Amino acid sequence: MSSSSPALPGDPPGGRRAMAVWAVGVGVYFVAIVFRTSLGVAGIDAAERFHINASALSTFSILQLLVYAGMQIPVGLMVDRMGTKKVLALGVVLFTAGQLCFALSHSYGTALAARALLGCGDAMTFISVLRLGARWFPARHGPMVAQVAALFGMAGNLISTLVLAPLLHLHGWTATFAGSASAGVVVLVLLLAFLRDHPEGYEPAPAPRAGAGYIRQQIARAWREPGTRLGLWVHFTTQFPAIVFLLLWGMPFLVEAEGLGREGAGRLLTLVVLVNMAVGLVYGQIVARHHAARLPLVLGTIGATALLWAAVLAWPGTHAPMWLLIALCAVLGACGPASMIGFDFARPANPPERQGTASGIVNMGGFTASITTLLAIGVVLDATGDDYRAAFSAFFVVQAVGLAQILRLRDRVRRRERERVVASRVETVHVPA
Repeated sequence: MSSSSPALPGDPPGGRRAMAVWAVGVGVYFVAIVFRTSLGVAGIDAAERFHINASALSTFSILQLLVYAGMQIPVGLMVDRMGTKKVLALGVVLFTAGQLCFALSHSYGTALAARALLGCGDAMTFISVLRLGARWFPARHGPMVAQVAALFGMAGNLISTLVLAPLLHLHGWTATFAGSASAGVVVLVLLLAFLRDHPEGYEPAPAPRAGAGYIRQQIARAWREPGTRLGLWVHFTTQFPAIVFLLLWGMPFLVEAEGLGREGAGRLLTLVVLVNMAVGLVYGQIVARHHAARLPLVLGTIGATALLWAAVLAWPGTHAPMWLLIALCAVLGACGPASMIGFDFARPANPPERQGTASGIVNMGGFTASITTLLAIGVVLDATGDDYRAAFSAFFVVQAVGLAQILRLRDRVRRRERERVVASRVETVHVPA
């Protein structure tokens, strides 16, 4: 993350210490993602253990996303008020307790409560890691820092598939989930020992006295910024296609609608994850060097996703060809990195003391769209007798809503960013040497 360009005035220094501290925060996020996605490799085992059908099984994922989305603004306020270390520590305690309770659960109700607890702790991680990066690295590294954090999150997804799945087969439910909970204990110890909210000499201004007025002002001021709202709609429109595909409906669609075996479908899901990791690094570099590329990347990803889904769903005959499914999964892999660009609209629009709140607002977008689409696909499948083409058309409705908002807000954001640049230059000219 080094750069030859000079640091902006007031920017934190970055360097090896920043990398070490930030690595601890990313490690926490990595473990949270492993725990979040662990159910994805244990769906059949969960159905047998808790004696539930497919609808009840899908409730695990929907509940976890509901808790995650609902926690985003409260977590953003907590991060701005309490600092990164305290919020991350609380998150680790909650998601580790949730994973352990899930390991020991024998009833469906208890298991649901455990996943809700895990989702609550998981919700505290990503916003905290974004704020940690903003406090330790110069602003010009912001896009790359966010993309690399997301890359490690996708690596956690791979660990669930490649490590937890065989362990579950070899050692059973309780031993696998309880053993994985020990990773939470490890990152908690590292966090308490080594993580710091900011470098020495870069302490933020004291937070105002907490209260209902403070909360309303934080949310209202962040929302008034067009960059925050555009960030939310970018996240809303770009993240959900991959989340819905990976979290629940991708495997049934590929097996039942496209006639693939489970092994072949699993390889395509893995392709989505691998492309996500690779594209994240590319998008991060492009946005860090060319700020104007943000919106073209977002609109290009949205257009490519809609085009590939339309081609797959409209393909004549029973099944789409393998090359087209591979192309679809490759494009879905770009959706996660494109959603991270939403934070690059909100970050420069808000001062440091509002970064957590603004990030929470943005992060609600994609998960709200994901919950909506998950439910819509399930309802249409039930109503049409498992017509996947009709059900997956819900993608286009959600995309159209988000795209309309992006196009409506883009000019406002451009004007606002030009105003900030002019104001910054005037302020620099008048600062005495």
